Amino acid sequence: MNMGRVSSAALMLSGAAGVVVPERVGVALGVSAVSARGMAEIRAGLGGTYAALGGWALVCAEPAAETAVGFTWLGAAAVRVASLVLDRPRTDWTYWAYLGAEVGFGVTALASARARKHAA
Repeated sequence: MNMGRVSSAALMLSGAAGVVVPERVGVALGVSAVSARGMAEIRAGLGGTYAALGGWALVCAEPAAETAVGFTWLGAAAVRVASLVLDRPRTDWTYWAYLGAEVGFGVTALASARARKHAA
């Protein structure tokens, strides 16, 4: 399987989890939804957005789709690193695991998009 597709599938599945089980996603990320509006925001922002982008990249034949997925993952990683200074969150192994996944999936998607672009 194309590794860029793996990055896209991971983004889509993480988004699907945000739509289907927003409470569990919130707990895993240390985000609490204290109202129905908060639950809707987890479903939309952490769910629908990522599910749609990852799903689109899986069915789209253009390298630009994988590029978008790569920059989405790397954008999340960059903000996660900046947050260490800005917010000083309490971190545990999951914080670092998410950072590693974001960097790994981001680099993989960009490398795949570049390879596909040059192969065309």
